Amino acid sequence: MANEQDIRERVSRDYTLAVTSESGCCCGSSKVAQKGVVSRLAGYGAEELAALPAEAVVNSFGCGNPLAFSEVRAGQVVLDLGSGAGIDVLLAGKKVGSQGRAIGIDMTEAMLAKARENIAASGLANVEVRRGTIEHLPVENSSVDWVISNCVINLSPEKPRVFAEIARVLKPGGRMLVSDIVAEDLPEWMRNHPRLYSSCVAGAINEQEYLAGLRAAGLIDAEVRDRLVYDATQLTAFITSELQDAVSCGDSGALPELGREQMEPLVGKIYSALIAARKPSFKS
Repeated sequence: MANEQDIRERVSRDYTLAVTSESGCCCGSSKVAQKGVVSRLAGYGAEELAALPAEAVVNSFGCGNPLAFSEVRAGQVVLDLGSGAGIDVLLAGKKVGSQGRAIGIDMTEAMLAKARENIAASGLANVEVRRGTIEHLPVENSSVDWVISNCVINLSPEKPRVFAEIARVLKPGGRMLVSDIVAEDLPEWMRNHPRLYSSCVAGAINEQEYLAGLRAAGLIDAEVRDRLVYDATQLTAFITSELQDAVSCGDSGALPELGREQMEPLVGKIYSALIAARKPSFKS
């Protein structure tokens, strides 16, 4: 397995290619042909997507809608880990209103540039993005009401550090609600394939390990609130669709064959989970 920095650099490179590539890559225009496939799979409503800049939707790489069931209120501060092109941080900005703030964190400069374009196009003055890693958040202690994230924590090679950072930046009583990929009993060929790391599979942990990590960081009420289990066709689309251009133009090999024969045994073992937790309030 590559070291932690190598993993971050590969993920950043793959997502840079995914967000900047057009229709001229080796295998054609998969991103154009499948615009928004991940957004639709993830459960965003047509009305939500229509209210956002088109580029935020096309360049969404999420696995769920972490704001769909949250109780975000006007005036609150929302932090989006791995905010990408900005789909969730923009939705958060709309929810919290002019008296609140939405902050996105991403390590990839191309994503930050796209997000800033989308923020400008949205007209929202209460949304910003900052460069940083989710293991070392450029955010003050106890400063946010909500931490959200959409299919990003699985990409981290230091998940306990991410969980500790979530606990650090949340206000007492603040809450976390993230959508993420969880996985059980993956075959070794999947765990060890570098492109499947960027596709949000190879680095995923199981539910029990995820919840235990949140509790070890000092968070309470950790639970899985919902699960989106993909069938074999959806699983293939999730893994390949939005990163295919990056893989085609990349520097170290393509995705392995991912037909029904390979996917059927994995149905129910790789899925999106909506995971919640809370930082304890100070005792009076």
